[in-house]
Amino acid sequence: MKSAQIEAFFATLQTANPHPQTELEYTSVFELLAAVLLSAQATDVGVNKATRKLFPVANTPQKILDLGLEGLEGYIKTIGLYRSKAKHLMEACRLLVEQHGGEVPRTREALEALPGVGRKTANVVLNVAFGQPTMAVDTHIFRVSNRTGLAPGKNPLQVETQLMKRVPAAYAVDSHHWLILLGRYVCQARKPLCPKCAVAAYCDFRDKTQT
Repeated sequence: MKSAQIEAFFATLQTANPHPQTELEYTSVFELLAAVLLSAQATDVGVNKATRKLFPVANTPQKILDLGLEGLEGYIKTIGLYRSKAKHLMEACRLLVEQHGGEVPRTREALEALPGVGRKTANVVLNVAFGQPTMAVDTHIFRVSNRTGLAPGKNPLQVETQLMKRVPAAYAVDSHHWLILLGRYVCQARKPLCPKCAVAAYCDFRDKTQT
């Protein structure tokens, strides 16, 4: 995908959805961090169902700690890998209380030092909560970036590096939302819905599906 196509690609996505948002439900930076941590290998819909019950009871690091491990597990047991996620979240909350005064840090290094928080989770928090132009490459962004020719790469870090270079600055903050939504609802894994795709004209995918 050439530079002129990339500009048109994102301009079209912006016109269709000027203010994209994450589909995870949250009302604070900590709730966002917890939801993203719980969302690994799980759907946003599934995470939201669990956090709608959890957050009214415990939505701060100290309140999560007060629940205890078994108490936390009871709220999130419908989410895949809930036992390991509960342990990570409890330990992350302990560090947030002990080292950060219960507040979510604003740097990648501090975020990635929290148990269960990898590069992708840190990128989501930095972008969504703090407005930084980071790129959280999940399975949808990885697929869209390679399939369209926007930012080819053999692994998520390569794709992230390419996207950081190729996405115009004017679209940098919102671009990962647009790409996730495009991959989730249009540029799907098994059969992309090319006839319904607003940016098909700028896409390098050769085997576009027909009406």
